[in-house]
Amino acid sequence: MNSNESAVLIKKLQEIVGTKNTLTNPARTLPYRQGIRFGEGDALAVVLPGTLVEQWQVLKACVEADVIVITQSANTGLTGGSTPDGNDYDRPVVIVSTRRLDGIKVIENGEQVVCLPGSTLFRLEKELKKYHRGPHSVIGSSCIGASVMGGVCNNSGGALIQRGPAYTQMAVFAQLDAQGQLHLVNHLGIELGDEPETILQNLQNHTYTDKDIKRDAGLGHDHHYCEHVREVDADTPARFNADPARHYEASGSAGRLMVFAVRLDTFPLEKKSAVFYIGTNDINELNGIRRHILGQFKTLPVSGEYIHRVAFDIAAVYGKPTFLAIKKLGTDMMPRMFVFKNFVDRVTAKIPFFPKNFSDRFSIFACKFLPNHLPKSMRDYRDRYEHHLILKMADDGIAEAEAFLKDYFQNKNGNYFLCNEKEAEAAMLHRFAAAGAATAYRNVHSKTVENIVALDIALRRNDTDWFETLPENIDQNFIYKMYYGHFFCYVFHQDYIAKKGVDCDKVKEEILALLDQRGAQYPAEHNVGHLYHANEDLKKFYQELDPTNSLNPGIGKTSKKKNWA
Repeated sequence: MNSNESAVLIKKLQEIVGTKNTLTNPARTLPYRQGIRFGEGDALAVVLPGTLVEQWQVLKACVEADVIVITQSANTGLTGGSTPDGNDYDRPVVIVSTRRLDGIKVIENGEQVVCLPGSTLFRLEKELKKYHRGPHSVIGSSCIGASVMGGVCNNSGGALIQRGPAYTQMAVFAQLDAQGQLHLVNHLGIELGDEPETILQNLQNHTYTDKDIKRDAGLGHDHHYCEHVREVDADTPARFNADPARHYEASGSAGRLMVFAVRLDTFPLEKKSAVFYIGTNDINELNGIRRHILGQFKTLPVSGEYIHRVAFDIAAVYGKPTFLAIKKLGTDMMPRMFVFKNFVDRVTAKIPFFPKNFSDRFSIFACKFLPNHLPKSMRDYRDRYEHHLILKMADDGIAEAEAFLKDYFQNKNGNYFLCNEKEAEAAMLHRFAAAGAATAYRNVHSKTVENIVALDIALRRNDTDWFETLPENIDQNFIYKMYYGHFFCYVFHQDYIAKKGVDCDKVKEEILALLDQRGAQYPAEHNVGHLYHANEDLKKFYQELDPTNSLNPGIGKTSKKKNWA
């Protein structure tokens, strides 16, 4: 595309969404071109449509101009899958940000919702509380503004065992066919009209009634996961991104379609809940708990979050600002706090004497002078035990868990305690804070840290030797290794903080080779992005969705060229 053609496209985009919402200055587009942990690339423009019709018109203009389109929701992904990757594309890239397209419609007496592209998990969680129901996922991601759409398109997992990975068969989306023709597909199960702009206008304005909604339009979540996860002797992982069983149009599409709305099931909230804090130095004791609860309990846990002692320690220091911000300000403020944090970092980066990542450096330094934020009971368990499990049960499952744990630990080296309200809140917040602690550590110690090798993996459900021991030739590359994750699903997040000068790509491939030998699958829930190779099943799915390779090309380390050249 020459400069004249670029100018013509930008002018057309400005006519559709306005000059204010068509960003071309590299300084202003950087927050959209750069991932929060990984990924950065060039873009001709970033466009922020204010209506679904504008979003459709922007896509049509981009298709006519033969440019690449990357649809971006909240840009909270960890593998760079919603940002450009470098500048080696064969066509210019336009990023379409859907942040202005927030919209949630509760239907079916609260049992289902219709979400537009900019809807956040936090907003959905808040909306559904009016119906005493909850969304697919509430841990962590809702606090930093992650979108509902991103979760579905990336097969996100989350911590809530009974709800399974994000999945739906009901959506409205745009798709390019093999001839490059653009089509709008309404598989939402709601009658919205025939023409694309009519459909999208009715969708945005909620111009439909109960009689327009089909009851049997498709699944709104993975109904089989509760039984699937109980199969503790199965030789396969419970869930992972490349599982073909959970790929369906928008679900798992990872930007290969432009999705305008999804329809999802909601879930009844528990009447009563309790958190048990478990510690041990023997992984076999946690094995026994997992196998018994999944195999024998009538009631599945709400969640079961694992955290290793090293992750506990790193999170206690480098996750403390996040912990205190949520505790003191509430989750309502978190999306705005992260926007402000990014703003501070962008401004201070332009000032010569300010260090990079100033916000992390300042907040962590300031928190050193504040009292210890973790209850004494948790700190005592940290000193006594290497492995920690935060088990949340609800309703009838509380008594079931209490009776089992009391009997189980009579002849074991580990122990447990039933958390009071303060301890339960601290345990869950501390586990959430661990997820960003490695990044904060890297930002503060940039002189000694090369980067983070971040993996999220799914182990075989029958793997008893789940805690990793690396060979010395690999282990020596790291300052710290952080292990935490969703224990009952056998999904682990592994953050390796690499020493300065380490070839992180090489070391990562060595670790992945070891995981291959163990029958693990990866990534488990953050999608391939630009960090992982898409396997043949996933690559085939992407090619079927996007035969011209025009929507988010290159993810999964696939071709960035037109028509998959």
